[in-house]
Amino acid sequence: MVRALLRFVVRLLQLPIALLVMFYEWGWETLSHVFDWLARRPLWARLENSIRGLPPWAALAVFLLPSALLFPVKLLALWLVAQGQKLLGIGLILLAKVVGTAIVARLFTLTHSALMQIGWFARFYRWFVPWKDLWMDAIRASWPWRVGRVAKRAVKRRTALLWQTLRTRLRRFWGTH
Repeated sequence: MVRALLRFVVRLLQLPIALLVMFYEWGWETLSHVFDWLARRPLWARLENSIRGLPPWAALAVFLLPSALLFPVKLLALWLVAQGQKLLGIGLILLAKVVGTAIVARLFTLTHSALMQIGWFARFYRWFVPWKDLWMDAIRASWPWRVGRVAKRAVKRRTALLWQTLRTRLRRFWGTH
């Protein structure tokens, strides 16, 4: 009975978890291109190099900073929802989540070697990564993930086709006038 209930709960949670992970991967993939573009700018490159050179505890502070800075934004979003601006509030929460995740992921990439010099952080990281990988393998093996990947590819193809059609029409329009 308990196993059947547990299987039911896992199946019930597969769809939202798969959608959430897919959303994060899409957001990170898209925003990582933005960060790659920024990294080619001299000022941004100097900033990233400065972050890479931080000592361990300063790196930890910089790594945690976005979470602290986004807290007031999330409070503002909740206030907007409470004021009846539900779509704006939810949109702000989603935007803060995606941008915050992308920034934290980039900062982790920049500070990883310094963070791994902090004993408790390195121990936690070595415990967390295999556990996360097991969960991700299970999520990626689920039917919602597989269906979502097929849908994502279809949306990407259609978006690319739409963009190509739009570009062609705009070129014709600007070329004839």
